[in-house]
Amino acid sequence: MTQARRGTLGSARGRSGFSRRGFLRAVGISGGASTMFAAMGALELAPTAEAAAAPPYRAPRASDFRLTGRSAASVVVLGGGVAGLVSAYELGKAGYDCTILEPRGRTGGRNFTARAGTRQSELHGYSQTARFAEGQYMNCGAARLAQWMVTVDYCRELGVPIEVFTNYNADAYIYNEKSGMTPGRPVRYRTAEADTYGYVGELLAKASDQGALDKQLTAADRERLLAFLERWGRIGAKADGFAYRGSTRRGFGVWPGAAGTPGIELSPVPSVSEVFASGVGRYFSFNLNYNQAMVMFQPVGGMDQLPKALTRAIGPRRVRLGCQATSVTELAHGVRVAYQDGTGQERVVDADYCIAAMPPHLLAGLPHNLGSAVQRALTSIAPASAGKIGLEYRSRWWETDHRIYGGITETDLDLSHIWHPSYDFNGERGVMIGYYNTGSRADRYGTMSPKAREERAVALGSRIYGRKYRTELASSFSVSWQYVPHLEGAWHRLPGGSPDAPVLRPLTEPSGRVLFAGDWLSYTDGWQHGAILSARKAVTALHARALKHEHRSTPAERGAVHGSADQDGGE
Repeated sequence: MTQARRGTLGSARGRSGFSRRGFLRAVGISGGASTMFAAMGALELAPTAEAAAAPPYRAPRASDFRLTGRSAASVVVLGGGVAGLVSAYELGKAGYDCTILEPRGRTGGRNFTARAGTRQSELHGYSQTARFAEGQYMNCGAARLAQWMVTVDYCRELGVPIEVFTNYNADAYIYNEKSGMTPGRPVRYRTAEADTYGYVGELLAKASDQGALDKQLTAADRERLLAFLERWGRIGAKADGFAYRGSTRRGFGVWPGAAGTPGIELSPVPSVSEVFASGVGRYFSFNLNYNQAMVMFQPVGGMDQLPKALTRAIGPRRVRLGCQATSVTELAHGVRVAYQDGTGQERVVDADYCIAAMPPHLLAGLPHNLGSAVQRALTSIAPASAGKIGLEYRSRWWETDHRIYGGITETDLDLSHIWHPSYDFNGERGVMIGYYNTGSRADRYGTMSPKAREERAVALGSRIYGRKYRTELASSFSVSWQYVPHLEGAWHRLPGGSPDAPVLRPLTEPSGRVLFAGDWLSYTDGWQHGAILSARKAVTALHARALKHEHRSTPAERGAVHGSADQDGGE
């Protein structure tokens, strides 16, 4: 509370004898507890809802420096992934002089889209060049956006058009071979859901009707539950024993048509034991996860349209590709970063601040003087494995033969997930994601050659889709993230599973001129949303310090290199 406000309140009490307590009592009598609490918040006697929530993000502005008499500082950003790009982009709004050092030949990090001519080498020596037809692509890393994610806002702000990504498709397949399914006989999602919900509804209705839930439900509750289950599971009435006998939800053997063709429902209906033994129910909760719930989106033309737009907005001259940091040194009034450029030449860049947006397990390998607590925090984070393969086909047979447009097929084979493309529907060609696997499955594929990955993916996928999975194949491109240079992982395993683990505090609340950003410092690790929010947090902290600190480094010092100060490395 300000001195002026305290004086006003005190004066008011002196004139009328009406205290704040009396005022609040009167407010409570006339307006109720909620009104009184709001009034307390206005008087700074109780926290308001707005105060309890995280403050909304406010981008730094050049005008912020007018009140302090300071100017925007210089910042070196380690890593040109989404976190690094967003950091530089947001700081650029206030006029900060940012330089991004990116060791690869492109920006985006794990936001990586493969198209015709895309090249990728892996640490064990395998190299690939994508040979997809014009207009075809695969998103090797980030591939979908939930509508609540801030990533969608950046697409809007930067003019990146988006389209629907079909995350769930009732006509996609489930194929659990270990549970008894046989090649050529996968089950449609809609059929599996109808049978599972039907039998669960039948069993729960019988249990309720027989009094098994009387301790939890009143008589009125029980009637409402039975009414719900009848519709949810398409079960019979009480007189029919609440039996599930199938329904049109399962699909049709012959679809309804014109007059005289009512359709033939899919049959036979499996028994309750067969449905539970098939294990299909394990996949249904996927679409309920907060970060997977429909409707999902993707940028038109590939996920990398976002980092491309960010790079353009930042200014390509500020992004030094092919430049790998080799050490980080915090100085009394700044930061010095040594790096090797694309020609192998050793260089140095000095700046007032640094935002380290590299993978933490790789950042831990750089010589630095940031202290043992920072090193302990970095080494406590472990990378996780994931891999994908894109299979390009000469025709979109999954649409014409299987009537599947987008969506994901789930399987207990080591393919894990098979994605049908959500773009160019009814086109001539298409790229399916032949596997998207993680953990030990990804490790297994990662050690294979690209050709061996293709052969295994096609052999297993043929068990689900049939011969065209092999005969229509035109080309493939695969990525094993744990073997991608300068990344070496798909996402991260945090200590205690939380970015707020005490050991990570030196990274989440750094005290010096080196700040940290990345999806690994968020609750949505593995998503661009987390990378962006972490970058915003680092930007906000850096800007607050810049408004207080005196910046000592000169333009000559900031550009100091062993050679030409303005020469960019890499491609």
